[in-house]
Amino acid sequence: MKKYISIDIGGTAIKYGIIAEGGIIQNRNEMPTQAQQGGPAVLCKVAGIVRQACQIEEVSGICISTAGMVDIRKGEIFYAAPLIPQYAGISYKQTLEAQFSIPCEVENDVNCAGLAEAVSGAGTGCSPMLMLTVGTGIGGSLVIDGQVYHGFGYSACEVGYMHMRGSDFQTLGSASSLTKKVASRRQEPEEAWSGWRIFEEAKRGNRACIEAIDEMVDVLGLGIANICYVVSPKAVVLGGGIMIQEEYLGDKIKAAVGRYLVGSMASRIRLAFAKHQNDAGMLGAYYHFKNCQ
Repeated sequence: MKKYISIDIGGTAIKYGIIAEGGIIQNRNEMPTQAQQGGPAVLCKVAGIVRQACQIEEVSGICISTAGMVDIRKGEIFYAAPLIPQYAGISYKQTLEAQFSIPCEVENDVNCAGLAEAVSGAGTGCSPMLMLTVGTGIGGSLVIDGQVYHGFGYSACEVGYMHMRGSDFQTLGSASSLTKKVASRRQEPEEAWSGWRIFEEAKRGNRACIEAIDEMVDVLGLGIANICYVVSPKAVVLGGGIMIQEEYLGDKIKAAVGRYLVGSMASRIRLAFAKHQNDAGMLGAYYHFKNCQ
């Protein structure tokens, strides 16, 4: 049975593991990204992970999920936020294939999460499927018949930048915006608040937390509705850390989408919460690799 090394590169941590045929993850591990050291240092860490894997297993492919905009044909980062300095221009495919003589494929992390949910997660059997990840920002992915839709220039579905209410979608609707808003209203340091604490306080009746969550949910409803008017997905899958609060958020988000989407469309779209959680990047990278072969 062939085995692959799958690596999910985020701003905080690099998750990795061996994946057997069929998407069975073995030997999960992770290490700090230390993003401030820059792109070349991250590339060195990834090469070290591959080298270690090759000493243990016969590796048939290198599957990479990463932050940043990715030219999947070149396996290269062509745009990245300042979180990882000097990341644009890093070519995982060229570097790792030359070093290890093993095929390598690279895809954006949100696209990988979407692919994972479409193939074996909450969006299985739904096409088109829209994936939104709500975290520090808001990422989007559109999967059609098991393939990520990249658009011209490999930058489709960068929905976080959508202009909205004098700002943009991710500035108004992300988890980081939620914590900033609560801290400001409580006149407390931002570090004192986390998404988990905000939801726990809301469940206890904290008015500031309830109102901030409701405002975030309203923004998410508007953003989801606007995207649905364009792509008319069969399912919308929601991921990211705060989406583990499915019980609290589920009905609220459905109601918010219903406020902005005409009833005939809203009634046909399935709203679901991501299944794969921390495994989504690794699984999606593996599915992307298999699609490329």
